Amino acid sequence: MTDVADRIARTIAADIDARPEQVTATVALLDGGDTVPFVARYRKEVTGGLDDTQLRRLAERLEYLRDLEKRRASILSEITSQGKLTDALARDIAKADTKAVLEDLYLPYKPKRRTKAMIARENGLEPLLRAILADRTAEPAVLAKGYLSEAVETEKDALTGARDILAEELGENAALLGRLRQLMQSEALITAKVNKGKEEVGAKFSDYFDHSEKWAAIPSHRALAILRAAKEDIVSVDIAPDPDTGLPRVIGIIASEIGIPGDGPGDMWLREAAAWTWRIKLSGTMFMDLLAELRRRAHGTAIEVFARNLKDLLLAAPAGARATLGLDPGIRTGCKIAVVDQTGKLIDTATIYPFQPKNDLRGAEETLLHLIRKHGVALIAIGNGTASRESEKLVGDVLKRLPAGTARPTPVIVSEAGASVYSASELAAQEFPDVDVSIRGAVSIARRLQDPLAELVKIEPQAIGVGQYQHDVDQRQLAQSLAAVVEDAVNAVGVDLNMASAPLLSHIAGLGPSLAQNIVTHRDANGAFKSRKALLKVAGLGPKAFQQCAGFLRIPNGDEPLDASSVHPEAYGVARKIVQACGRDVRSIMGDSGALSGLRAEQFVDDSFGLPTVRDILSELEKPGRDPRPAFKTATFAEGIDSITDLKPGMSLEGTVTNVAAFGAFVDIGVHQDGLVHVSQLADRFVKDPHEVVKAGDVVRVRVTEVDVPRKRIGLTMRKDGGDKSSPRAAPADKQKPRGKAPMSAAPKAESQGAFGSALADAFKRQGSK
Repeated sequence: MTDVADRIARTIAADIDARPEQVTATVALLDGGDTVPFVARYRKEVTGGLDDTQLRRLAERLEYLRDLEKRRASILSEITSQGKLTDALARDIAKADTKAVLEDLYLPYKPKRRTKAMIARENGLEPLLRAILADRTAEPAVLAKGYLSEAVETEKDALTGARDILAEELGENAALLGRLRQLMQSEALITAKVNKGKEEVGAKFSDYFDHSEKWAAIPSHRALAILRAAKEDIVSVDIAPDPDTGLPRVIGIIASEIGIPGDGPGDMWLREAAAWTWRIKLSGTMFMDLLAELRRRAHGTAIEVFARNLKDLLLAAPAGARATLGLDPGIRTGCKIAVVDQTGKLIDTATIYPFQPKNDLRGAEETLLHLIRKHGVALIAIGNGTASRESEKLVGDVLKRLPAGTARPTPVIVSEAGASVYSASELAAQEFPDVDVSIRGAVSIARRLQDPLAELVKIEPQAIGVGQYQHDVDQRQLAQSLAAVVEDAVNAVGVDLNMASAPLLSHIAGLGPSLAQNIVTHRDANGAFKSRKALLKVAGLGPKAFQQCAGFLRIPNGDEPLDASSVHPEAYGVARKIVQACGRDVRSIMGDSGALSGLRAEQFVDDSFGLPTVRDILSELEKPGRDPRPAFKTATFAEGIDSITDLKPGMSLEGTVTNVAAFGAFVDIGVHQDGLVHVSQLADRFVKDPHEVVKAGDVVRVRVTEVDVPRKRIGLTMRKDGGDKSSPRAAPADKQKPRGKAPMSAAPKAESQGAFGSALADAFKRQGSK
């Protein structure tokens, strides 16, 4: 291993809590073309059991550190070519562990345009600066007289030139910049002030019209709000030391770098030059550095929150393969209806007009009854947009008309987030070329109830709307992070090779859009795949792609029983040894945990497959093709609580978590407006990270604490130690009638905002800037 590779391995190992040899082995796999899902699942012996989170972090840091090494080599080459590389400088460059430190070291040698300091040197003023530094008792103005010339007419001009040289030297002093940056990162304040005349147009940012707090402690959502307000020219932002306590320390650091021991004339001049250098040059440098770091930090946190929420939604519980009626509510244009069978195939459509202006309530009910009976509908997915509760009531009335003893479909409120984006997409046009765009939305709503993962992968993650300030953050970084989340989610669940769509297959390790489409084309032309091996007949799918994808593709009832499991084809030999040890047939033993209980994983370990893989095979044989997602569960909305005006403080309600942010969780309680459970109200204990308590899709019980109808804000609490017990509340949980349901896969409404009071109002302003 080279010194560079060893340094990278040690750095990453410290970052991800692993050993350097684990990192080195993993890097070799990734460099060899292996994907993160494949390595996480099927190369545990090689990586020492690194999970997908560690592997993603490893890959991210590997890219950064390799870029850092390229830059280090480039800088060394440039300085060497100038003939200025010393042993000490080479050591400092070798020790630089961030791009910022590396660039600080390079500053003095970086080619630059003609500067004031360069002109001053050309005018012979550098010796004047050295003279002032050498003799602090001499008057600088007197010394300056000896450096006058045609180009330098006065003593003041001479001293200004000397100061310019000093400022440039200080601005290129890596040690000084490092000390200043360290002080600023721990002590600086970020301040926002409203720009004159922008109070009214920027009212939504009023919390930041006169705001100041520690740069190091500002939360991501507040930083992003301030950055957006500055971008819209509502506020001006500054990042600077505290004028009373921090600024003297900053000037002191600069002065100490120069060396100013006393109060002689030279010392006084140098002290003033130090203050001027900070004010004119270094403060701007530090501001830009800290602003960039703040943006990077805030973006990283926001992207992490988005990624965690997206993962929760993608891995939400599927309602399963049952005939489903999707209802996309609408008023003037009517409610669009699509019925899909248990495989998600569109089998019927309709449009009903139960609301104004047509008010064809009877016709709407008859249409719904007809479709339910005709297709044996088991689930009714109702979009959560405009008129969703009215549509839910309509469905409830229709279900009451079904004959006694008839199986009644289960109505479920489903998030519409992204459905309109899918409806108008090229993919939807290919799937349903002869179906109206509005009907396509109803199909999406129905399918996402059956299997959220299979349907949501067709939509750009940004359109699902579970992120903070998602349009403000680094879009490349966001796209990479979300793509990784989707890939990990799809591979964690696995897909049915003979049922999966091309968009779903494209996220399987080793495939991608082109190979995924080739698989579907081959399947359409030749019929269902009988075995995983048949994948090798697909155009363009070679041995490497097969190795990466095979374990994540399932074939129920195929020629090879193990193809229905997550056991990789390369390990079928080990699986058969295990089966033989039980004296049973493969098909009969799969799913029989009792038959496998007496086996020890250690007895099947060999040179190719270690203990982790054998244990995984045993687990898979016990529960072949098991789905890691939770069981389907719904929230029951309280009857008679249909709008925000029906809410009263003290009401106890059930709802579904639609979004989790740094400041709390938003919950759908069935009133067209999500309420906010502030982080301080999530539990009867201190909660640092809301994800410790809830995740998107959780069904929770909340209590209403505040209602602001004009501003559409609802404050909720999950605490059990507060609230006025005498306050009006909805019927107790066991007395509430099922008024409607929200699925685990529910996502936030576009208008999601929540409570108020100082903390809650602040949080709503953050969420309102999605």
